[in-house]
Amino acid sequence: MSLFSDSKTALAGRETPIDTSHTHAVTNHSLHPPFPAGCEEIVLAMGCFWGVERLFWQEPGVYVTAAGYAGGHIPNPTYQETCTSDTGHTEVVRVVYDPSQLPLERLLKIFWEQHDPTQGNRQGNDVGSQYRSAIFTTTDAQLIAAERSADAYQQALDKAGKGAITTEIKPLEAFYYAEAFHQQYLHKNPNGYCGLKGIGVTCPIGQR
Repeated sequence: MSLFSDSKTALAGRETPIDTSHTHAVTNHSLHPPFPAGCEEIVLAMGCFWGVERLFWQEPGVYVTAAGYAGGHIPNPTYQETCTSDTGHTEVVRVVYDPSQLPLERLLKIFWEQHDPTQGNRQGNDVGSQYRSAIFTTTDAQLIAAERSADAYQQALDKAGKGAITTEIKPLEAFYYAEAFHQQYLHKNPNGYCGLKGIGVTCPIGQR
């Protein structure tokens, strides 16, 4: 069964991007490109994007983060549309990072260890294709590294008696910003909901 909705049943979307923030509330960097020379971008889905974004903006070497939607069939979806599971999109976080300070393997190690990548169309009590696990890459090297990291983590999960990884790994087609309300949500609402929860298995790559 597909991890996401069929494009034939997807909503229509819109040509004009939805309104969002322009400046990161924590780093004060622009949420929009161009980004500094030497930075790379990867887009990650680990369930509700509120907690995921906070996880990565706190990591040394991350230049800026942004909540958004990716992996689906319609342009410029809204949060309400994405939550229907009829857009094919999942909640994601764009992570713009300096690989000289934060090597990709260490970033991927954080990704695998801080959520449950075996749950298919859900993350904990959050159910729907909009909560599926995914890695959307922007370079060939990222794609190769992501696939290798998945293989390594699956071996660790097998040894621990855990399930099979369901994470979608593919090149990024498009990243759509979420509404301003969702950007850096847990900075603005420190006691807000965070659904992040790992499964206690160490990923045997990189170093924290």
